[in-house]
Amino acid sequence: MLGMGADGENCPFEFNFDEKTFKVGDVVSYRVNGSLEGFPFVGTLLEVHDDYVVIAGDPGDPDTKYRGTRESRPLVEFSEV
Repeated sequence: MLGMGADGENCPFEFNFDEKTFKVGDVVSYRVNGSLEGFPFVGTLLEVHDDYVVIAGDPGDPDTKYRGTRESRPLVEFSEV
């Protein structure tokens, strides 16, 4: 994510956008539907399954976990956040 931010600053995160190579510990950009649609979120993968992932949504609260789809930018249901 080059050139984002003031004066051409780069995004401080390195994301894995390849759902085929997802592994625990990867940082992903995920989406939330509903009223949060269109906003990007950042999380770390805690679990990777064939058809879904579990994302740590808040680095300050280890109990905050979201189930998302397994795609390049996982989708989390608004009802989970």
